[in-house]
Amino acid sequence: MNTHRKVSDKVAISDVTLDESIYPREKIDHKRVSIFAENLRENVKFDPIVVQIHPKKKGKYRILDGAHRWNAHKEVGLTDIQVIILDLEGMEPLLYAAKMAIGPKQLTENETRSTARRAFQNNSRLTSSEIGRLIGRSRQAIDNYIADLRAVRQIKLDLKIWRMNRLGIPQERIAMRLGETRNILRNHLVKMPIMAKSPNSDLSSGLTIPQVAVKHGWSEPMLWSLVLKGKSDQTRFKNLGWGLRTWDLWNFNDCDPRFGDEWPGRIPAQMIGHILFYFSSPGDLIFDPMAGGGVTADTCLALGRRCWSLDMEDRADSRPEIEPYHWNMTIKNWEDTILAGREKPDLIIFDPPYFQKKAASYGENSIARLPRLEYLHFLENFFRFFKKNTKKTTRFALINSDWRDFQSCPALKEEAQNAILLTDYYKILETAGWELTHIIQAPLSSERFNAITVSAMQEKKILGVTSRYILLLKQKPDIDKK
Repeated sequence: MNTHRKVSDKVAISDVTLDESIYPREKIDHKRVSIFAENLRENVKFDPIVVQIHPKKKGKYRILDGAHRWNAHKEVGLTDIQVIILDLEGMEPLLYAAKMAIGPKQLTENETRSTARRAFQNNSRLTSSEIGRLIGRSRQAIDNYIADLRAVRQIKLDLKIWRMNRLGIPQERIAMRLGETRNILRNHLVKMPIMAKSPNSDLSSGLTIPQVAVKHGWSEPMLWSLVLKGKSDQTRFKNLGWGLRTWDLWNFNDCDPRFGDEWPGRIPAQMIGHILFYFSSPGDLIFDPMAGGGVTADTCLALGRRCWSLDMEDRADSRPEIEPYHWNMTIKNWEDTILAGREKPDLIIFDPPYFQKKAASYGENSIARLPRLEYLHFLENFFRFFKKNTKKTTRFALINSDWRDFQSCPALKEEAQNAILLTDYYKILETAGWELTHIIQAPLSSERFNAITVSAMQEKKILGVTSRYILLLKQKPDIDKK
């Protein structure tokens, strides 16, 4: 057991808390607390209680050992208590607390079982032997305690691997992302064809995709990937219920709820589907550098494209295919990023956090919070980076809308320096070495303005924004310097 102790002076009782999430017993024994309190009144000295710095409450400590002594100090009315501050150095605190509880009063069978299950839920990589050694039970006993939890964990792991593998993520990246060895990953990959049998059987018997998804814990895009495998793009659109737009005006009032998570500025999967239809082929590698709610990855699953995604927010459990990454545009080379050694994409779909729009909903480091000139400077460096570091045939799709500071401002009084328009994005793209091939209109829904808002805007001559565009670009050929 690797721990580091630091004996502290007395700390305030009020700075110490009992965190039930790491407390192995079902309840406090108040009779025992009363005995300890009486001993304190008679000046009996107790060993210091053991605490660790609370991970979520600044300036606070949580108890690892000594809950009854701590309660006794409070009962007597003492205001401080002697503690040993412990650094567990990665050890599961619940298991340490359980080990320390094996003393005069053993944990009950229910308490031991609950502790084993909670420890496994906190860290599913713990082995039965590791858990058993710390709480005084055999490996076989722990196996019995957590058998159902382990089965659920295996199913969840299978589904994560299946989804990531289907998106063409390399095996070493899957193993690293999930914290598994390559051998374990290979063992799971062998099961991939078998996993599809039960969902396919249920679909053949007449169950709908939503029903099968709920029954087996699959996402709907994963099932569509299974059902539409080998189909043409036109057939996929038809089966998904998406009308295929033939012109350069793509109106989608609502997002398809089957694709992507609820997310600030969520975009319609139908729009991503159309970009994929016209500007990529099945099997192509799509890259989404600011993936947000995962609409692009989900749509790629349904349309048979590979997809690699990055985002600032790490959602390893719900979105393992989206790797956590923060873009630092002082970097110059592909090999200096998380992408080092990875294949260059055929198509980049870039739907950045829009300037100021929904900025409060994004993280502190979001580019949406940058001042106007810094925002544009970031994008110009970003576009230069991908021009330099991708294939000459790589296409780039930028999804963005005009931003104007029209709130409470009549159209006649708006200032150019308070706006970022389509032309501004085009200028920095051109400067960065990209050549425009298509401008596609994909307007935002005007239904977000209610009748009262519209009336007020008309009264003040305010001109709202529903414009949104998709700029499709290819790389300009490099001209040799003379």
